[in-house]
Amino acid sequence: MAIIPIPLFDTLDRLCDTALPSSYYTEQRQVDVKKVIDFLKQYSGSISTFRAYRREMERLLHWTWLIADKSIINLERTDIERYIVFCQKPPIAWIGTKTVSRFILSEQGIKIPNPAWRMFVATTSKSDFKYGIKADKKFYQLSDKSLQEILTVSSSFYTHLVTENTIKSNPVLLIRQKRKFFKKQQSTKQVMKLSEKQWEYVLIVAKKLAKSDPKKHERTLFILSILYLLYLRISELLAKPHWEPQMGHFFKDSQDFWWFVTLGKGKKERLISVSDAMLEALKRYRTHLELSPLPTRNDKTPLIPKLRGKGPLASESEARKIIQNCFDEAVRELRNENLTDEADSLEYATVHWLRHTGISDDINKRGRPIAHVRDDAGHNSILTTDRYNDIELKERYLSGKEKKL
Repeated sequence: MAIIPIPLFDTLDRLCDTALPSSYYTEQRQVDVKKVIDFLKQYSGSISTFRAYRREMERLLHWTWLIADKSIINLERTDIERYIVFCQKPPIAWIGTKTVSRFILSEQGIKIPNPAWRMFVATTSKSDFKYGIKADKKFYQLSDKSLQEILTVSSSFYTHLVTENTIKSNPVLLIRQKRKFFKKQQSTKQVMKLSEKQWEYVLIVAKKLAKSDPKKHERTLFILSILYLLYLRISELLAKPHWEPQMGHFFKDSQDFWWFVTLGKGKKERLISVSDAMLEALKRYRTHLELSPLPTRNDKTPLIPKLRGKGPLASESEARKIIQNCFDEAVRELRNENLTDEADSLEYATVHWLRHTGISDDINKRGRPIAHVRDDAGHNSILTTDRYNDIELKERYLSGKEKKL
């Protein structure tokens, strides 16, 4: 019978309460856990980063103990390579088909490991899920992004151990040709974004909703506008322990230029130029909220307030549902107009596509300089921004379109 791992680490504030169950306990494993806790505590400033690092360290611990039968401190380069191969095809018993809570309350009100929790989760597309097609464990695939996270987190952990003089060298850094573990891809990768027709219908839907139920959907239209026009990530709209987006984050400088400041990846503040269209959307929403048309620098009003109660919106799932509702309604409208292909592809869209669409439209339709778009989008490299440039893809398609048999 396959051993099924259990969750080890709870929330950040309960990290130090971690206790190994008797079936796992050895003195060396307790040492391993302490080393991992010391490492994870360094990421207390970002909940999302903490959760990602907790997930990867938990996977590595379970493989080390249950498969390699070693201490995490003693892993070598070849062990890490075996671990990567393992993660690419884990045992079926270690795979789930949905994300569940790590811990649940027992009948006695005590937190216990959730027996339904699994370290790996097979997923299905939004479109398949809508039509009742469930995820299948047999078709689990580790994405290149997830593989990169494994390498990044495990390397950070071993660098930490080197710094603490626990080990002499980082086994992850000793791996040569890491690319052999990744899928081979074309250098030109298409950016997932809305088509012109899809964006048109999504916007029409949002405006209809705002007209029929302004109390609820003027906010929807504003969220849609700010994600597209300012290229924001959904996380940059939401309140976090260390940052609360406010109306005063829109401001006018000494030259009468309008800007928006946000806190992006890596807790980096980013200044974004504000277009006339964004100012109009801001005025419309603030007028709905019975505020002055434009904010002052000391305006502490939440940028995206809750509909019920006071304070800023902080729930990412709620924010995603707001946009998903627009997408779903736009799909229905497209089908009503017999635009089946547009409707089918829109069913796969995610909220992040709005950021991609805004960036792409500015480069390809409005001709904004790529360097300006890079800075507003918060890309570290202009090469990332250049991926949104469709000119080469368009030329490549047109050059092959008239081929004859």
